[in-house]
Amino acid sequence: MSALRDLAVIKDQTAFNLDRWDALCADPLWADVEGKMETDRYGQIIMNLPAEPGHGGRQADLVYLLKKALPAGRVIVECPVSTSEGVKVADTVWVSARRHAQISGRTAFSAAPEICVEVLSPSNTRNEIEEKRRLYFEAGAKEVWICESTGRMRFFHRKSPAAAAAASALCPQMPTRLPE
Repeated sequence: MSALRDLAVIKDQTAFNLDRWDALCADPLWADVEGKMETDRYGQIIMNLPAEPGHGGRQADLVYLLKKALPAGRVIVECPVSTSEGVKVADTVWVSARRHAQISGRTAFSAAPEICVEVLSPSNTRNEIEEKRRLYFEAGAKEVWICESTGRMRFFHRKSPAAAAAASALCPQMPTRLPE
């Protein structure tokens, strides 16, 4: 039972996440590992396989459309975000200059950008995506978008996070289906 007493208590999840992510990013062991790395709430590494080319293509489409529609902010791909369940990596995000100044400064954002987008891959499960949606909203996102492999977009707003909306409130020009 003494080993249990020796386990550290995480008093500030965000500080713990940011320190752990900084350490992982500085560790040369992880520099050449392919795939997406995330952490759970205890700092344990979760590895995902590298995405297929269509996934990156959808991310590129989103970057182009977001930069065109919302030029005052920044668009970032593979963006690490501290959440109550560890560091999760959003496929694409849009963040205003003001919010960027508030949440940046470390190797992971201390909170979620205004828009977090997940591009679905064959390996994603419904539960995983629903959890990420919940975590991004909990971390301060105003909208979470899901891009299906077909290019169909689903928009979720903070005010009603469980029900998909017809369009984005922050970026109403975003199409409901990405180009082929």
